[in-house]
Amino acid sequence: IRAGLAIMAGTILVVAFYDRVMRWLTAPYVDLCVRRGPEFCGLPADADPHDVSLVILDPIEGFATRLKVSFYGGIILALPVVLWQLWKFVVPALHKHERRYAVSFVMSTVVLFAAGGYVAYWSLDKALEFLIDWAGDGINPTFQVQAYVRLVTLMVAAFGIGFTIPVLLVFLQMLGVVRPATLLGAWRYAIVLTVLIAAMITPSGDPISLAALAVPMTVLYFVAILIGWLFQRRRARADAS
Repeated sequence: IRAGLAIMAGTILVVAFYDRVMRWLTAPYVDLCVRRGPEFCGLPADADPHDVSLVILDPIEGFATRLKVSFYGGIILALPVVLWQLWKFVVPALHKHERRYAVSFVMSTVVLFAAGGYVAYWSLDKALEFLIDWAGDGINPTFQVQAYVRLVTLMVAAFGIGFTIPVLLVFLQMLGVVRPATLLGAWRYAIVLTVLIAAMITPSGDPISLAALAVPMTVLYFVAILIGWLFQRRRARADAS
């Protein structure tokens, strides 16, 4: 109930600032049109590239898009509350010494998800540039607002989830389900699997977004191993004393 109320409050907040949110979401597309010229985005050569816009093909599409953007934005804003409620659901199954890491896990998940969303937003104009280039000559890009929002949402979700996987690895190491040495010994397979996962969950399918997701995920994989090793070493010292 608390998570639902937090999402509702976040949704109402996004509805209140919907126009600003949409300008922020379309900023990478506008920047691309400014950088490559108006003709690249299907506008006349003498047009202002800042005038590029999205279109709707259904009378209710604009309203439906407003609801979707507001709801997805509400989930993102309420993410700390949602994660905290999920953690409280898991806490009864943990030992007392494991519960004190609650704040660290929730905050690290939120920070990593936000970092993944930022990387997705940063690579969005490059992904759009690749997709428009590969569409072929004689094809003018006119993006439907619902399709554009869906692409942005899926990219943010994919990058955010991909960036938070190391938190799960650290958690499993703390529980003793997997050992740091095991993860380190399988680093070659982990890199291949990371690239495959990045390729599958990258919505745009372009190589730039793939690299922007796979490289940080690989780095975070080794960071998770290091954190697990430090935790294991600390636990060994505590048991010895």
